[in-house]
Amino acid sequence: MRAKGELLALRDYLIDQEDYDWSAMLSPWYGLVPEEFTLWMVNRFGDLIVVLGDGSIEMLDVSAGTRTRLAENRDEFGDRIDEEENANTWLMIPLVDACVQQGLLLEPGQCYSFTTPPILGGDYSVANTEVASIVDHYKLYGQLYQQLKDLPDGTQVSWRRT
Repeated sequence: MRAKGELLALRDYLIDQEDYDWSAMLSPWYGLVPEEFTLWMVNRFGDLIVVLGDGSIEMLDVSAGTRTRLAENRDEFGDRIDEEENANTWLMIPLVDACVQQGLLLEPGQCYSFTTPPILGGDYSVANTEVASIVDHYKLYGQLYQQLKDLPDGTQVSWRRT
């Protein structure tokens, strides 16, 4: 946890995105992921912050299966991340800090993953978090997105992680 007034070190809440075939890992999100984008940041839960062709900034929340506009450009993003709870929300700072305090530490090639995805009613808690391979995380959540994307809201689904 950071002390009040301590500056945020972004690297503590981001994953190194080098050495991954992002086109392949994101292929299950066709339709949700924009056709043209530049990957800018990946938070420790695998959510992507991307720059679109028009310069706007969006977030792909992998565990919720949603895409949200965060800012019109990088400068606005820089201003907005410092407002209210944006950094905490976009980078999941309190949950990452809680995971680290509980001994859930990431090695290279790993990210945090929810045992029961929030899109299926799982909560944003350490108890619902595990460490996973980044590749496996995107594969699992991509398969889940493909199975759920065309279902009407409110459809009952069952989930069993194997």
